[in-house]
Amino acid sequence: MCIIVPRLYLSPPDIRPRDHVSLAEALNSNWVAPIGPHLDAFEAAVATRTGAKHAVALNSGTAALHLALDLLGVGPGDQVICPSFTFVASANPICYLGAEPVFVDSEPQTWNIDPQQLELALKSETSVKAVIVVHLYGQCAQMDTILELCQRYRVALIEDAAEALGASYKGRAAGSMGAFSFFSFNGNKIITTSAGGMLLTNSQTWAQRARYLASQAREPVLHYEHLAVGYNYRMSNLLAGLGLTQLTDLERRIQVRRAHFEAYTAAFSHLKGLSMMPLIDADAANYWLTCITIDPDQFGADRDFIIAALAAADIEARPLWKPLHLQPVFATRTFYGTICAEKLFECGLCLPSGSAMVDCDRDRVIAVVAACFQRQSAH
Repeated sequence: MCIIVPRLYLSPPDIRPRDHVSLAEALNSNWVAPIGPHLDAFEAAVATRTGAKHAVALNSGTAALHLALDLLGVGPGDQVICPSFTFVASANPICYLGAEPVFVDSEPQTWNIDPQQLELALKSETSVKAVIVVHLYGQCAQMDTILELCQRYRVALIEDAAEALGASYKGRAAGSMGAFSFFSFNGNKIITTSAGGMLLTNSQTWAQRARYLASQAREPVLHYEHLAVGYNYRMSNLLAGLGLTQLTDLERRIQVRRAHFEAYTAAFSHLKGLSMMPLIDADAANYWLTCITIDPDQFGADRDFIIAALAAADIEARPLWKPLHLQPVFATRTFYGTICAEKLFECGLCLPSGSAMVDCDRDRVIAVVAACFQRQSAH
């Protein structure tokens, strides 16, 4: 009899029985459109979780960043500083508004934006309206220094916590430290609403304006009246119902993903040339993805060899983010830094880390990676 081994994905949705119940309840209530009690409850639950005063549920993290920049008045002639080592959605909304992204390198301690290079950019550029800080792979950036720099140079800080729900920095929740902050609930995130995001702010005025713009800027009158150009950005009540039950399971998911990281760490400890993503506070990360870097000279195989070996075993693995200043679409943009982000992309990869993954699945990954040790050089 042929035994079919299922494909292992990087971070697939973790759907539990209670999620089915929650979706059924939302359907039975007939609140399916982008308003309803589940939406209000999900916003309140995320605000409570982070300590933010206001949360606005949207259809993506990208929409949240777009609205944050829009509310800050970012437009043509303005510059917005953004890490280079991140997903392109952290920079695209800058361009939506006709502003100029300025990219900053990573630091080796956290892989997040380098505060020294950030300060150099703030000193050198004359039209910076905002700084976007990304908490990469579930670990917060060095926020004390970054917050001080933004205050000193009088620029707004936007916290891209898309990958960092449940993480913290010195006791402060990811998503609680910027003028605006936001999460993503895409299908690969630690909790999911299939697609979705959440904008957070302590300003009631900004939260009200965000809801207004996200709902096609419709005026509160009987007919359809519009005094501004708006967007179709609101999350549906149905998906918010899924988000509510997913959020109640967040602590377990963090613990499972942490167990994956620690098991990978123990299993790879004897493999020369393989390094785990550094953590400045093991209790503060949410362990969204387990990431490693490879020194091919010591390991005896490079990143692409390992990814190909995993693919042959029906296991998904991916390179770390390609720096945005190396992307063709941003080739002419200003970059502050050296080669930290470039080296991370060149030698780093992400391993399966989902909270639905069981120990025997993780053992499959470990076996393939260990088998790559000294293999490529031997050939």
